[in-house]
Amino acid sequence: MKSSDPVKRLSDELANKLRLYVVTDRTWLGERCLAEQVDEVLSAGGSILQLREKEMSSAEMMPLAAQLKSVAAKYQVPFIINDDLSVALAVDADGVHIGQSDGDVVNTRHQIGPNKLLGVSVQTVEQAIKAEDEGADYLGVGAIFPTGSKADADTVALDTLKAICEAVQIPVVAIGGIGLTNMDRLKGSGICGVAVISAIFAEADISTATSKLKLKAMEVFG
Repeated sequence: MKSSDPVKRLSDELANKLRLYVVTDRTWLGERCLAEQVDEVLSAGGSILQLREKEMSSAEMMPLAAQLKSVAAKYQVPFIINDDLSVALAVDADGVHIGQSDGDVVNTRHQIGPNKLLGVSVQTVEQAIKAEDEGADYLGVGAIFPTGSKADADTVALDTLKAICEAVQIPVVAIGGIGLTNMDRLKGSGICGVAVISAIFAEADISTATSKLKLKAMEVFG
């Protein structure tokens, strides 16, 4: 039976969308275009898409963001822009994700309005509570395991991840070095899903990799 609380229903719906959170990375692109790869990944089960381009200017990112937004819409998957609020607003993305040094949560919420998704990266219980109080819809916590996608990222202990999940009401996803071989270690932590980069894009067969990850996430997180 569905909850009669509309806020709870919205939270549950978002948690389902966050089950397999796909973060782009062009490192392993080769001869293919990113839109083709993303199409393949979303068709295989990616449930939310984040465009993450640390080396691109806003002007360079704009056409790519517009292209990926169309691919995400094809699969009815939320499309999130990492860090760059101006691009998110320009292409009317479904939301934006910011880190602790990427902008003020309150101001970002004001800029995107109440109906867009706002994700915030956190590493402590205090940061998590503050982000929720200031308007975040979901939290990204990591790096959980060592990762080559962000070599300078500090790791977050599993006990801290669990404490963050217990301290907030909004959905939480884990990120950082997560794949098929270690996802079981996150069972019971309270997260609703995982964000992955190399576990998909570094694989030779990204479609099969995505399908296996989605099945594993459903098994571990419900």
